[in-house]
Amino acid sequence: MPVLRLKELREEFQVTQKRLSEYLHIKQNTYSQYENEQRQLPLEALIALAEYYDVSTDYILGLTDVDAPYPRKK
Repeated sequence: MPVLRLKELREEFQVTQKRLSEYLHIKQNTYSQYENEQRQLPLEALIALAEYYDVSTDYILGLTDVDAPYPRKK
């Protein structure tokens, strides 16, 4: 089973759980539960975090080691 890269990305970008929870309009504890895989990451949050970090959703989900986002449809 793939492991979410939420903590790895957050530390790499030097951002706090509090800041990300504000960005996602959720409580900090909820974000912490996503990061610790105690709660399933909703699709909307996954997309928002991929945009925030400028990576693909597959990268966040641990399905690929290529962090480059996919080109957007026009």
